[in-house]
Amino acid sequence: MGETPALRGHALAVDIGGTFTDVVLRAPDGRSVTDKTLTTHRNLLDGFFRAVDLALDRAGIAPAAVDDVTVHATTLVTNAVIERRGPPTALVTTKGFRDVLRIRNEHRYDMFDPQIEYPDPLVPPELTFALDERVLADGRIARPVDAGEAAALARDLAARGVQAVALCLLNAYRNGANEAAAREAMRRAAPALHIALSSEVSPQIREYPRASTTVMNAYTQPVVAPYLAALSAELSRRGFPNRPLIMLSNGGVVGTQVAGTFPVRMIESGPAAGALAATHFSELLGADRLLSFDMGGTTAKACLILDRKPLVAGEFEVDRRYRFKPGSGFPITIPSVDMIEIGAGGGSIARIDNLGLLKVGPRSAGSEPGPVCYGRGGTEPTVTDADVVLGLLDADRFLGGDMQLDGAGAEAAFARLGDRLGVDAVTAARGVFEVVCENMAGAARAHATDRGLDWRGLPMLAFGGAGPVHACRVAELLDCAQVIFPPMASVLSAFGTLVSPVRLDLVRSALDTLDTLDWDAARALIAGMAAEGRAALAEAGVAEAGATFSLGVDCRYRGQQNEVTAEIPMAVAEAGDAVALRAAFEAAYEALYGIRLPDVAVEVVTWRLAARGPIPAAPPPPLPGGAAAAPRTHRRVAVEPAAPEVPVYDRAALAVGQRIAGPAIIEERETTLVILRGWTAQVHASGAVIAERG
Repeated sequence: MGETPALRGHALAVDIGGTFTDVVLRAPDGRSVTDKTLTTHRNLLDGFFRAVDLALDRAGIAPAAVDDVTVHATTLVTNAVIERRGPPTALVTTKGFRDVLRIRNEHRYDMFDPQIEYPDPLVPPELTFALDERVLADGRIARPVDAGEAAALARDLAARGVQAVALCLLNAYRNGANEAAAREAMRRAAPALHIALSSEVSPQIREYPRASTTVMNAYTQPVVAPYLAALSAELSRRGFPNRPLIMLSNGGVVGTQVAGTFPVRMIESGPAAGALAATHFSELLGADRLLSFDMGGTTAKACLILDRKPLVAGEFEVDRRYRFKPGSGFPITIPSVDMIEIGAGGGSIARIDNLGLLKVGPRSAGSEPGPVCYGRGGTEPTVTDADVVLGLLDADRFLGGDMQLDGAGAEAAFARLGDRLGVDAVTAARGVFEVVCENMAGAARAHATDRGLDWRGLPMLAFGGAGPVHACRVAELLDCAQVIFPPMASVLSAFGTLVSPVRLDLVRSALDTLDTLDWDAARALIAGMAAEGRAALAEAGVAEAGATFSLGVDCRYRGQQNEVTAEIPMAVAEAGDAVALRAAFEAAYEALYGIRLPDVAVEVVTWRLAARGPIPAAPPPPLPGGAAAAPRTHRRVAVEPAAPEVPVYDRAALAVGQRIAGPAIIEERETTLVILRGWTAQVHASGAVIAERG
């Protein structure tokens, strides 16, 4: 990876979530100022700079002092898709393939549901068009693009008010010349159009996932590119010395030019930052395997850290419509940190379904209007309201007392819910606490099981605004014996952007059998990806000497439909070593399926190249010291039916090595650590609080 660079000055990170916007301002000595404010969905930059101003004021510095990196993670792309806030977008395909978004892949995620649902395509049928062109499966052009036809189409689209176009022509992943020619003709005819090419966005085999990814990129580009331009301009106007870096779904950061051109790469921006923070703490604490548990205001995310690295998948889904089932959303063929995300956050709304059962989420109150206790017009009971009713959160000390909560309003909301269930408000709140914890535990079990991994016994890293409140109970349900509450737990995803390397993942499909593989063509393809990676790293400030590359290959046995990714040294491709490539594939295949098929031919489907810069420096903050702290107060906590009085500690006052037996509450400004009965917490030298189950 190269040497870890030393810190130069103050570094700034901002993570915009569905409910809160988090900020971390880190000084050269490792000390950090953190804060959070409600996300301003109508104009995300209002909340961005409100959070930044709070941090700068508390640190007592001017923007010019932030002379290290400024990094940003955001839900802008995801929200634009889910809320359908993109502009009118058209899809242009090859003649005969106009129905690709509606046919999908002809897979039913539930064979026995007669009312199966999918999200409506981002492009309606009336804005789907076709060009009379053809690229063959081997990349040869059988029929070039008619420039006049493409230009006429562009003028028609402009007249219809279309702002963005996704060009996804047949077999363009093998040869993008026809797409490039069509774009050139369309731009001459209608210069204002935003045009995304599948051969640049997702040059991979399989028409529907490639079209879905390209459409999403085109749909969000007119939203994201101006946002990033406005962000850069405002940072410059305020005197910040450096251009911002943007967090991507793959666990890396890039410059605004690459992010604005390929906004689809930003969909899992914030969650990926949390996974990178978990990786940082796995290194710091020497934990080779870790379960990352991030619960914010809108969603909860679980990610497995293996060998101190997060799993990275080549495809994921957005906007799942049916109980978060795979296959019910839009497939996106962009490398992303492999995690499961469910609608279970502090703002998740509790309700009673048609069978009279208590359900929590996936619908969320978000930040507008927010939970009832926020006093912003919310009327439906949420997880945060339940935590207030149970005494887990102090209504008078939320965000250090800067945000007063309406405890009476929360209790009234749960009294109404309890009446429908035939119980009192506290019992109803306790039920919501249990249901949301089981929802998260069930999602983590499914995520691990689908990957052939045993989740039991893994340490859990708990963060996010609501994660530390629920972590011990989720850990009990997962048979985890240890929960780690890191420093800055509530804003750890923002911190994660500061320990994420500059990284760009590139993919090219080129189907061939291993025995007849054209190694010269493969090396040329890899060299092209490496050149693109170097350019992206250079834009983000990484010198060529600091760039490193890793190579992966998607292979399958002939006759199979799905591939397995095998990592290989670059030297294997340079030497054209088919034996080593097959050995790497079969080792990966056996790890997943438990067998090898030595007599079956192997097909090479897709090449993957990851271009990385050095891992940023992240020295730990100064160690806490002093004598063991006494409880600040006691309060009634009703997670147990007995509702005992439990001690409440200030986290900042705890000393290294101090042990606290549960039940107990440990408060910090932005979140609360709940130590349940049967758990004992101890302050680690890193500043983390580590709870172990007796």
